[in-house]
Amino acid sequence: MAINEPGIQTLIKRADSAYTLVMMVAKRSRQLIEGAQPLLEREGQKPIAIAIEEIDRGLVTFHRNLEDED
Repeated sequence: MAINEPGIQTLIKRADSAYTLVMMVAKRSRQLIEGAQPLLEREGQKPIAIAIEEIDRGLVTFHRNLEDED
């Protein structure tokens, strides 16, 4: 997977904003670095690439708690 694949236009469909998408990638990458098991079998890929692919495939999602926004 190239660094620009999947493109931002594809990934943004998985989140409600670009900020949320960035936070999803950052959080999942951090989890992988800290020892979480990848949801995909990818040898030799960096945590950020794995996180992006997991999000692209819909394996990692987000949930917004609307009660916190009041």
